[in-house]
Amino acid sequence: MYKETGARIEIFLLEPVHPSKVHEEVMNTQTSTTWKCMIGNAKKWKENTSLYLKDLNLKATRIAEDQVRFDWDSDVTFSDLLLEIGKVPLPPYINREATEADEERYQTVYSKMKGAVAAPTAGLHFTEEIISKLKKKGIKTDYLTLHVSAGTFQPIKEKNIVNHPMHNEKIWITKENIEHIISVDKLITVGTTAMRTIESLYWYGVKILNGETEFFIKRDDAYELQPVSKEDSLKAVLNYMTKRDLEKIGGQTEIFIYPGYTFKLCYGLVTNYHLPASTLILLVAAFVGDNWKVIYKEALSNDYRFLSYGDSSFLIP
Repeated sequence: MYKETGARIEIFLLEPVHPSKVHEEVMNTQTSTTWKCMIGNAKKWKENTSLYLKDLNLKATRIAEDQVRFDWDSDVTFSDLLLEIGKVPLPPYINREATEADEERYQTVYSKMKGAVAAPTAGLHFTEEIISKLKKKGIKTDYLTLHVSAGTFQPIKEKNIVNHPMHNEKIWITKENIEHIISVDKLITVGTTAMRTIESLYWYGVKILNGETEFFIKRDDAYELQPVSKEDSLKAVLNYMTKRDLEKIGGQTEIFIYPGYTFKLCYGLVTNYHLPASTLILLVAAFVGDNWKVIYKEALSNDYRFLSYGDSSFLIP
């Protein structure tokens, strides 16, 4: 948050302009980085002008309509600066200021990497105690990373859903993740973000088999590419990583899952209840078919809580 001539300017970081440099710029002591942003009260901030936080030697320059370059003169990382000046990015439908309680409450107990603009809220229902009980029952758990973008909150306004501009999100997958996925018969994802990541991984394997090695899943890839077996897809990714001595691999996904999509890796889904006209409820409808109407009728009839701080569901087609 910045102030210029009495005006309040809010800057919401969405994604880096140069994704390949994000880890270096955010986590190391670089002194400049450029991000695509949403800007609150944007009319009060002209392009090619700067705002300052002098006590932190931080300058923010609006270099385009939705791009801001941050420069600082310090031995701290940009990530540290964000923690110093930023606020918990509560979803826009939570119409209040973030509090100290949200710093712990709006985060999963297993969170590690920084970079998302929203928490994977299905995971908020899991405590250390619950995870421990699952392990004692022989249920294996694993963790992967998708940096949730603000596009996840963007409502569908198109009459034809296939015309909806799907958001782009950053993925990180490890070799261990893939080996675990290959070894299990029933894979249950916690949250739509995890499901989108897992399904994107499958389509990346398909692209590798087609001679495409860039880890970028376009919104319509899942409807245009010819599917292969689970094993062939995942082993293609493993082989690609082994040949390049990679223990983890980063990519981007715009995968758009809506009714008609055939799930390749996921058996079950733990997720909260979502609003109409959202990509998330489309994903649920794609997963459980017409049963989504029965599920949501039950939720509405019994006053279930929706959205981020709401109730959870366990879905199996």
